[in-house]
Amino acid sequence: MSEVINIPVSVTLSAVEEIRNLRTNMQVPEHVHLRIGVKGGGCAGFSYILGFDEAKENDHQFEVEGLNIIVDKSQEIYLYGTELDFKSGLENRGFIFNNPNAEETCGCGSSFKA
Repeated sequence: MSEVINIPVSVTLSAVEEIRNLRTNMQVPEHVHLRIGVKGGGCAGFSYILGFDEAKENDHQFEVEGLNIIVDKSQEIYLYGTELDFKSGLENRGFIFNNPNAEETCGCGSSFKA
């Protein structure tokens, strides 16, 4: 019997499109996936991780709109329900994490307290 895994992070279509553009422009190999995670630090306690990486033993792998995503199993608790979005407007440009688990966020939106 296979393990059922819930996807901890949803990704908007605008974020998927921008990630695909980055993969192409950076010539990221197919075996390298998008890593979403957290690490200690930042002005509110945790900072988000977003980058291309190879899968490791402690990762769960997901597919969203044909995009392979990896998340370290130990970090999923901080990411459940989080939405990764991409804004390209004049006031906001870049990736945005909408995390319902965040008790507090910093002004720049790149760190949070859970």
